[in-house]
Amino acid sequence: MANQFDKQLSEGRKEERRKLLFLGISACFLLLLVVGAVVGSTYQDDDGGDGDGSNLSTHAMRASSKSVTALCSSTDYPQTCETSLSKAVPPDTEDPKVLLKAAVSVVLDGVSKGFQHSRLLRSNDSRVRGAVQDCQEMYEDAKGDINATLRSIIDHGVDKLPARSHDMRAWLSAVVTYQQTCIDGFPEGELKEKMKDAMKSARELTSNALAIIGQASSFLSLINLPSRRRRLLSSGFPSWFSEDDRRMLKESINVKPTPNVTVDKDGGGDFTTISEALAKMPARYQGRYVIYIKTGVYEEQVNVTKNMVDVTMYGDGPTNTIVTGSKNFIDGTRTFLTATFLAAGDRFMAMDMTFRNTAGAEKHQAVALRVVSDMSVFLNCRMEGYQDTLYAHAHRQFYRGCVISGTIDFIFGDAAAVFQNCLLVVRRPLPNQQNIVTAQGRADRRETTGFVLQRCRFRADTLLADASQPAIRSYLGRPWKEFSRTVIMESEIDEFVSKDGYMPWQGDFGLSTLFYAEYNNTGPGAATGDRVKWPGVRVIEREEAVRYTVESFLDGSNWIPATGAPVLLGLNS
Repeated sequence: MANQFDKQLSEGRKEERRKLLFLGISACFLLLLVVGAVVGSTYQDDDGGDGDGSNLSTHAMRASSKSVTALCSSTDYPQTCETSLSKAVPPDTEDPKVLLKAAVSVVLDGVSKGFQHSRLLRSNDSRVRGAVQDCQEMYEDAKGDINATLRSIIDHGVDKLPARSHDMRAWLSAVVTYQQTCIDGFPEGELKEKMKDAMKSARELTSNALAIIGQASSFLSLINLPSRRRRLLSSGFPSWFSEDDRRMLKESINVKPTPNVTVDKDGGGDFTTISEALAKMPARYQGRYVIYIKTGVYEEQVNVTKNMVDVTMYGDGPTNTIVTGSKNFIDGTRTFLTATFLAAGDRFMAMDMTFRNTAGAEKHQAVALRVVSDMSVFLNCRMEGYQDTLYAHAHRQFYRGCVISGTIDFIFGDAAAVFQNCLLVVRRPLPNQQNIVTAQGRADRRETTGFVLQRCRFRADTLLADASQPAIRSYLGRPWKEFSRTVIMESEIDEFVSKDGYMPWQGDFGLSTLFYAEYNNTGPGAATGDRVKWPGVRVIEREEAVRYTVESFLDGSNWIPATGAPVLLGLNS
């Protein structure tokens, strides 16, 4: 009896502690939002960060104790926030889970209305019809990411927000990307402006949700609520990895996994094309589905769809296993659809193979590889093309030991992507063109996206370096969208790169809002004294550079080591 009584008493105390924890979380959540709003009024988000700070309007400074007003005070569009949430939550609710869920639910409603507007745009122009079709695909992708965010709130609760914040903000950042991709598909003119206006509310609601989740997570972290983040050892593995785990992962880098199926164009495998192997994948499978692609040149357009998750492909080396195509903009294919290879299913992994587009410089936009897969990894791969070679479209991506070649904007998109130990080969474009390595497309300051190039090498190919040929100006990047963000650190830059470093997109677009940073680079092209004098172009110190490491920027310790990929989670210097 005594033991049973003690057990009941213990359970009762645990339940009481759980209730007190929840009440404490609720109170702290609302209190800190209000206090944080006032403190945040002195913070200016001009450092290229994720926008967790607050630039408060007069209305927000007079924030009452009402939960909606407090919640919305940390956003860039407080009026849109208050109007939408006031309709979505019960009057005077103080349940933080209800508030967070509502903040994301209104995004789904706004996005639905915005994307559905594209169906109303009628035209005989094939480009418009194609854009409408692309918008519907983007809508499905956006819904998936919004629903994933909602599930995370419902399943894990507010107390787990610091641990889940990185995922949720990555997904909502992708929603912003999809909205912008929809708009970009329309040709310049009246219909494009109508689509932009129709998407305005969705854009503001998504930005608000990013702000709310980011700020709430920061506040909850201050009161030491549980987090899944773990301290790393110098070996690059989390501290909870055993010695056997570490040894296994190090060994697995050089050991190819056992394939489920083999592709051999000469008939010596299960399939002769990659597309056929994907089409025959089982609807359900446990763990990773591994496809081994034997030596050969595979002329096909490959699509690893959203439903094909946890797929690994590996070849016999990038000079032996090659996927190639030649679709391009000049011949009538929208840039969005020119990709020789599309990786859309989450946690896609590719090793030892090449993705190529052979359209050539004269065909302008011609994508070799488009990636929207979240937590995707590319090891020892090559991406070969000219303009728009690699479309790092959305979500979190990691590239290690890859060779990427091209001319204009040959790494572009709005992913959160880190390129580590990669070789960036700049080719000779058409005579009237110049080279730009990156064109990052961050459209909202709250997005967690950007390109980080760490321990990479920038090289000119033989034709570009030929002194007997006319000189071509080459740049590290230009701002495709207003809040473009690119960080180059611990890399080697050759002298062919212009001393300016960066060039405008058009006029002064984005020049006051972009963030282009360099840290501890070497080589004759790394000198920063003559870089353009835009507000967001800067040389950063180590403390700030840490924010753009694999560990911080991609939350990399929680998913990359498990793939067996070699990775430097921090800085090298």
